[in-house]
Amino acid sequence: MMNTPPEPLIFCRGLTKQFHKGATVVTPLESLDLDVAAGEFLALMGPSGSGKTTLLNLMAGIDQPTSGTLTVGGMDVHSLSRGRLAAWRARHVGYIFQLYHLIPVLTAFENVELPLLLDSMPRRARRARVRAALELVGLPDRMHHFPRELSGGQEQRVAIARALVADPPLVVADEPTGDLDRDAADSVLTLLRSLSRDHRRTIVMVTHDPRAAAAADRVLHLEKGQLLEATP
Repeated sequence: MMNTPPEPLIFCRGLTKQFHKGATVVTPLESLDLDVAAGEFLALMGPSGSGKTTLLNLMAGIDQPTSGTLTVGGMDVHSLSRGRLAAWRARHVGYIFQLYHLIPVLTAFENVELPLLLDSMPRRARRARVRAALELVGLPDRMHHFPRELSGGQEQRVAIARALVADPPLVVADEPTGDLDRDAADSVLTLLRSLSRDHRRTIVMVTHDPRAAAAADRVLHLEKGQLLEATP
């Protein structure tokens, strides 16, 4: 008896996104088909305007597709009401930005804790989860430091801990190494790869850097909204 392969965590069919810019219709994505397996580390590459960040935002439930099918973990995310979508996103998606977006008047611990304050989690459990997230990214000794007291690489690690603290199955990263020097970038990429391999997080990363993309399990190239090439 043949085993049925597991369903992908992310399933896209005929995914299209359009918006109007004056009298012009812009189509960042057109009839895109894509499967992303649970635990996969996927890199998206392509020139500016090719649809990479648009696809990332659709996967994260931040934007709505014009047409097509997109499910994450079997959930048709874009059929949810605004309130249910916000609750789903808080539990299922961690977002890592290029410029960290840490709040400067909060410590690393408090920045990581922020997503959990919207939940009814008991204080002791919440604080234990924050400490565990900071330990996972190698910063247990920096939890009471403010962003101005951290290096760029350490700030990005705090941002990664914040993305992981709710234990989401999907982590999306938009140019996470774009503002880092090479050593810090390599350290962040090693961490992302470990999250995929050792902790079964699905990572979808947008990057312009071939060296960053080389850390992924698979690289997809987008141009003018079309999937052009996939390389191992």
